[in-house]
Amino acid sequence: MELVLATEKHVASYGEQILDLIHSTGQAAFGYQFVSRAYFDLIVGASLASPGTLFGYDKITLAMDGGRLLGMEAGFAGPEFHLRKKAMASIFPELIESGALPEDAVSEMGKRGYQCSYLNPSIPKNVYYVLTLAVDERNRGKKIGSGLLCSAMDKAKAAGYRGLHLDVFADNPAVDFYKYIGLACLVETLAPAPSHNGVPKGLRMAMDF
Repeated sequence: MELVLATEKHVASYGEQILDLIHSTGQAAFGYQFVSRAYFDLIVGASLASPGTLFGYDKITLAMDGGRLLGMEAGFAGPEFHLRKKAMASIFPELIESGALPEDAVSEMGKRGYQCSYLNPSIPKNVYYVLTLAVDERNRGKKIGSGLLCSAMDKAKAAGYRGLHLDVFADNPAVDFYKYIGLACLVETLAPAPSHNGVPKGLRMAMDF
């Protein structure tokens, strides 16, 4: 297994797989926030190809085995979360103008996004934040996830951060994995409206160095 920083070429070759990996980390929540899987693929796919946005490839590390994508980790300094989230606005005009993204769907996403914002507690300035960590279902149990997480920890320590934070949904099997690695749950959050739409509790988990 080799860990590599994602490039535009990786997005072109593995974009659909990367979207599947991201979606697998919170299917109910993404289904609620983005209204449909088709809109999720459209918006997150555009973000993936746009450095500086929330899901931009410039902050993604891929676990590769030859030409096979095994897993991925996306992360950055804590303060970047809100900057990258704000930058997402830049990808909407073209999608709307092309007719691929109806304005009524955008309006609904805005309402749901506000409700779901409760699921992302404040991120400290001096920590590394893991936005997404996922391993292909066929390759789980092979220490790929621990390799990606350890790599993230190494990046965080090298940059002088005091710890690592991430958000994970309570129904995600990865919760036990994170506990095993040494992360502890700091807070549990349930957004009022989404809780009636199958969106589980969000857990903020962390590790201090």
